[in-house]
Amino acid sequence: MRLRLTFPEKNINGKIRVTGSKSESNRLLLLKALYPNLEVTNLSNSDDTGVMLQGLEKERGTVDIHHAGTAMRFLTAYFATQPEKEVVLTGSQRMKERPIAILVDALKSLGSDIQYMENEGYPPLRVRGTAITNPKVTMAANVSSQYISALLLIAPALENGLELHLEGKITSVPYIKMTLSLLNEIGVETDFHGGVIRVSPLRAAKARTLTVESDWSSASYFYSLAAIANQSSIELESYKSNSLQGDSVLQEIYPALGVSTSFDGHRLLLTCDGDGQPSERLVLDLANAPDIAQTIAVSCFAKGVGCELTGLHTLKIKETDRLEALKTELQKLGADIRVTNEALYLEPGGQIKTEVAIDTYNDHRMAMAFAPLAVKVPLIINDAEVVSKSYPDFWTDMQALGFHVESC
Repeated sequence: MRLRLTFPEKNINGKIRVTGSKSESNRLLLLKALYPNLEVTNLSNSDDTGVMLQGLEKERGTVDIHHAGTAMRFLTAYFATQPEKEVVLTGSQRMKERPIAILVDALKSLGSDIQYMENEGYPPLRVRGTAITNPKVTMAANVSSQYISALLLIAPALENGLELHLEGKITSVPYIKMTLSLLNEIGVETDFHGGVIRVSPLRAAKARTLTVESDWSSASYFYSLAAIANQSSIELESYKSNSLQGDSVLQEIYPALGVSTSFDGHRLLLTCDGDGQPSERLVLDLANAPDIAQTIAVSCFAKGVGCELTGLHTLKIKETDRLEALKTELQKLGADIRVTNEALYLEPGGQIKTEVAIDTYNDHRMAMAFAPLAVKVPLIINDAEVVSKSYPDFWTDMQALGFHVESC
């Protein structure tokens, strides 16, 4: 599906209800699989959560998670600790190129039975569930936090819990803290000091209903819209001022691009009056929130603001190499940009080229991060259906805000 986006208005005003957080949904679904008397509401309607649900229902056979990296990591840990269950975990061609050895090595050191089906260190995996009693494991800390969260989520169901030692600088700490907070919410005792995380065993969880907060990563695209438009007022539901999600740092970042954040209960209000002068250059370490890097880079380009974004080493192993993809697509639009293995440098200024076709690389965030540029110039998004991975209603919600979205 190839879409042409235009925005005939000057200002943006509207209300949007964003789907539940994919990160919270997939964590809570795994916990529900371990403790069936838990109930979960406001689940994400994303493809990733859909394949997570389907995967958890399997006991044998092949589980195809397509492009869903979170599901691959979480389900690997889940099935490794489920005696009597044996599955083959596979996915798209890109998934077979995304490393998983760090998680597999950690699980094997605990006693898991996991085999590589094709290339060493990469999916597909044959996972035979075993009862794990060894409570101690060591893992590199400067890796995707999903590896760490995968271990933490299955920890309370292990006979002796888990003591996880992290070596080096820890990446994406907010996502680890989100996982620990959700464990605490169902009654699990945890401790996180220095590089050591301890999770106590929990035989049974009390029955309770857990509500997923709406997704802050998805909110980032509306922050970008608010920043790029001349005047904007966008209301989003349903959010918490004390969010567990690391991407809620958007509230602190976007004032530099003219956007103010306020709360009315669970409603999040984004406003931009167009009068403020944006920063000349934005310098950010996004090691704790790498998923919003694409959005911020596009926002800066649209406003003629330079930026230096660091802490992005995990973007090399996402749905695509997001740093190289950003460089390629922003250069098409006229940007002066360079990237390294863990950083992005964008120079200020530059006229935005019109009618450029943006390639999305099977990456939902590429499509949604670039879409707000249509406020400035007509834009084409190739393979636009990729947004269903995390936000299936995205194009409908863009239309609700006044965008013309047409097949071309």
